[in-house]
Amino acid sequence: MQKIPTVQLHTPATNDEGKIHVRLTEGLYQNIRRLISWPLLGLFFGLVWVQHNGQPWLLFSFAQHKIIVFGHAYSWFDLTLLAGLMVAGAFLLCFMAVAWGRVWCGFACPQSIWTWLFIRIEQLTEGRASQRARRERQPLTAQQTLRRIAKHTLWLLLALATAITFTGYFVPVRDIYASAAALQMSPLLLGWLLIMSALTYINAGLVREKICLHACPYSRIQGVMFDQHTRTVSYDASRGEPRASKRNNDKSQGDCVDCSLCVQVCPVGIDIRQGLQAACIDCGACIDACDKVMATLDRPKGLIRFASLAQLQNKPSPQARTRLLCYAAALLLATSAVAYGFTHTTSLQVAISRDRNALTTRLGQHHICNNYRIKVESFNPDETQISVAVTGTANYQLFGPAMIDLNQNNGDWLAYRVCDEAAQPGVSEIVFGFEGQVVKVEKETTFLGGGF
Repeated sequence: MQKIPTVQLHTPATNDEGKIHVRLTEGLYQNIRRLISWPLLGLFFGLVWVQHNGQPWLLFSFAQHKIIVFGHAYSWFDLTLLAGLMVAGAFLLCFMAVAWGRVWCGFACPQSIWTWLFIRIEQLTEGRASQRARRERQPLTAQQTLRRIAKHTLWLLLALATAITFTGYFVPVRDIYASAAALQMSPLLLGWLLIMSALTYINAGLVREKICLHACPYSRIQGVMFDQHTRTVSYDASRGEPRASKRNNDKSQGDCVDCSLCVQVCPVGIDIRQGLQAACIDCGACIDACDKVMATLDRPKGLIRFASLAQLQNKPSPQARTRLLCYAAALLLATSAVAYGFTHTTSLQVAISRDRNALTTRLGQHHICNNYRIKVESFNPDETQISVAVTGTANYQLFGPAMIDLNQNNGDWLAYRVCDEAAQPGVSEIVFGFEGQVVKVEKETTFLGGGF
């Protein structure tokens, strides 16, 4: 039986516990990553403070039972629209994966963005990757202790700021800071902030690449998304092998000089020269590092580049193809459906239920009354009062508040009675009408006549 061939992979600088010390690099793709990640960070930390007419611009309020998106209020009944957004986002990820691999992971994923931030803090406090690796192999000194305390303190502060900001999209952020300043924060809110801070600290500071490799489902399904025309970060083995040293100018040798910089700068610690791997997040750090080496050696750039398998084999590789166009069509359809849903939402929700304790009340031989409980919930700040009326085949009388003050009774159950002085046996249809300044809603229900 033939043995399966094994390959000894080169690993980056690590300590005895296997921690990866990522070497930071500069270049085209790192600049692109910053052009994407920094605005996203600005939006995340900034949007939570923006207000419109005294209301947060973006808020998922459990207390008010509504969702505020860019100043427009939606009810919890519109949560299906958020599910639609997630479906559209999933199709977008699939489209991007088929076209360019895991560029979302490398350039815009929150796990990657926060990991890079934590690495920056690590380099600021403990020095470059080689220095960190060397110091961790040495006995702990007072200076190293102070450096580590500074690093973990900054990590915890960033994690806490992240937790407060994230929570601010569910509880107004100004209320969080006000309750903290007055030392009146609820145990539930305090516990949530501590949990979110701990998760951020662990994910971006301690676990890092293990999330991308073991916890992220996207890395597991990328093989299903890719085809031979998918542009991913790839090593051109036909050009780079066999590897040579920097001082070797032998024409028979490949362009790769085995400097291992592509491994040292990789945030997930893989060697791209061993081919496509599940942990690769297509961040392009290895491309920037390799291009610098090629420029120094006066050799063509692109030994590592975004390329498809077909391109590496010098075969035609069209960007537009059936699978990609199908994902594009699905993305367009899902986005259109969500856009249609957002333009056809109702700002007034009405619920009607019978009073189970007294379904009907008989006041005479044919004078029958039915008891109802009605809840009106408005998500439009311009609506302050809602009128209530009832219509049907008979001359029904309505007893209860004819005008609901939404400033006092928005979302409250109110008691109503509908009476018919000449009620006929059986069940008849009635219609409750609710009208405000902007919207009008009608709700059908039944009226129980005599004989019940």
